[in-house]
Amino acid sequence: MNKLRPVLDYVDSIMVVDKNFNIIHTSRANPRFGNNEMVNEYNQYYHKRFFEVYPNLDPKESTMVECLKTGKITFHKSQVFTDLLGRIYHTKNITYPIIRYGEIVGAIELSQDITSIGDLDPLLNNDLTKKKAKKQKEKLNSDVSFESILTINHQMIENIRRAKIFALNDNPVLIYGETGTGKEMFVEAMVKSNEFRKEKFIIQNCAAIPETLFESILFGSSKGAFTDAKDKVGLFEMADGGVFFLDELNSMPIHLQAKLLRFLQDGKIRPIGSSKEKKVNVKIIVAINQNPTKLIKEKLLREDLFYRLSSNIIHLVPLRERKEDITLYIDHFINHFNKMYNKKVSKISTNLRDILLNYDWPGNVRELKHIIESMVNVSDDELLTTNNLPIYLKEVIHTEKGRAENREDKESTRGFKLSLQEMLNNTETDYIIRALKFTKGNVTRSAELLQLPRQTLKYKIDKLNIDINRIK
Repeated sequence: MNKLRPVLDYVDSIMVVDKNFNIIHTSRANPRFGNNEMVNEYNQYYHKRFFEVYPNLDPKESTMVECLKTGKITFHKSQVFTDLLGRIYHTKNITYPIIRYGEIVGAIELSQDITSIGDLDPLLNNDLTKKKAKKQKEKLNSDVSFESILTINHQMIENIRRAKIFALNDNPVLIYGETGTGKEMFVEAMVKSNEFRKEKFIIQNCAAIPETLFESILFGSSKGAFTDAKDKVGLFEMADGGVFFLDELNSMPIHLQAKLLRFLQDGKIRPIGSSKEKKVNVKIIVAINQNPTKLIKEKLLREDLFYRLSSNIIHLVPLRERKEDITLYIDHFINHFNKMYNKKVSKISTNLRDILLNYDWPGNVRELKHIIESMVNVSDDELLTTNNLPIYLKEVIHTEKGRAENREDKESTRGFKLSLQEMLNNTETDYIIRALKFTKGNVTRSAELLQLPRQTLKYKIDKLNIDINRIK
C-alpha cells in the first residue's frame, strides 16, 4: 500500500462500479476539454456498463477488470483508451476493491490524466495509433472465424457463404444491419480468412471522428497544408496491402464520400496540401446500421457510392426475424458465462424462455448476450427465471403476460392451425438441426447426442428435408 501512494501526484478522475461493471459514480475534476462540455458528457456515463463507456479498452489491460477479478489493489503506470464519444485518454490508474463480508461487491478507480498533445494527434505517427493498429492485428488471433458465427437461419447461412467468397477478392464490401447483429464479427472472419491481407487490418468508426479532422485522418497531410501541419500518413496509406474497415459509413461527410468513391475507382489518394497522388492497394469493407435506401433518401449516403459498393453486399438479419436462432444463442451464452463466472446454470424457466423468444430485441444478439451474462452472473441457482431479468425488461414481462392472456381469451382456437403431426414435425426438425449444428453436420455424432440409431436419424433427415450442407 505504501509503495502505491506516491505513484499518483494528484487525482482528477474517480469511477465506482459494482461487481457487474455497472457504473455507480464517475466524476472528473477540471475537465481538459474546455467549456464545461464534459459535465454533461459524464452524466451520460450513468446507467451504463463500464465497457459501454470504454468500448475499445482491452479487458486484459484494465485495472478495473483485474481488481474485480483478484480482489487486490491494482496499479497501471500507463493506460491508453477512448471513451464512447471518441475522446482519447492516457492515464495512470490505481483501483481499490470494495469488499463486504468477504465478497467483492465493486471497485473504485482513481486516475491521473497524463494525456499529452502527442496522444491526441489523430494521425499515424503517434504511439496511440500504432498501439491501436497492433491491437487490431492481434484481434485476428482470437477465436472469431466463420465457424464461430452461430446460426441455423437460412439467410444468415447464405450470408456466411457469400462472405467467404467476398473475403478473397479485392472488391469493396458493404455490410448493413441493425446494431448488434454481428457486423464486426463478419468483418473479422473475412479478414482472418484472407491469408494475403490479414497482416494489416485497420478499423475506424466514422462516428468517432470530428468532421474537421476527417480528411487528414483518412488521407494524411503534407507539411504546410494548414497551421502546424506535418507530413503525416493517413489511415488509407497505413492499411496499404491490407484491409481497411470503415464502420458507420453514413457518419462520413457527403463531400468525403465522393473522395472515397474516387479512391474505389482508381486506387489513389491525395494527402491534404499535396500535389501528388499515391497509389494504395487496400481492400475496403464498410458497414452501416440502417437500410441504405433510407440513408440515400436522407442524404446521408451518396447514391453513386452505394452503387459502387453494391456488387458485394451483405444484409444481416435482425434477431427478431430469425427466432430459430434465439434458443441456440441462449444455450451458447449460458455455457459461455457459466465458465467465465464459475456458475452452474443448466436451464431456464418456461416463462422466461417465452419472454426471450417473443421479445423484439432492438439490440439484437449483443443485447441478448448482455442479458444472459447479467442473469448468469447474479444467479446462485441452476434455474434462471424472470426474476433474474434486468430491471429495464420489467415492462416487457407485463406486456407479454397481457398478450398471452389476450391470446387465451380471444384466440382460443387460433393456436390450432397446425395439426398435431405438423407441430411434432416442426419440433423434431428444430431439435435435429440443433444437434447437426453442434456437431458441424456429423450425422454419427448427432445420432449419439439424440440417442438414435444412425440409420434412423438419416431417415428422419431425408424425410424432413433437412439440408446438411447448409448447416455445416
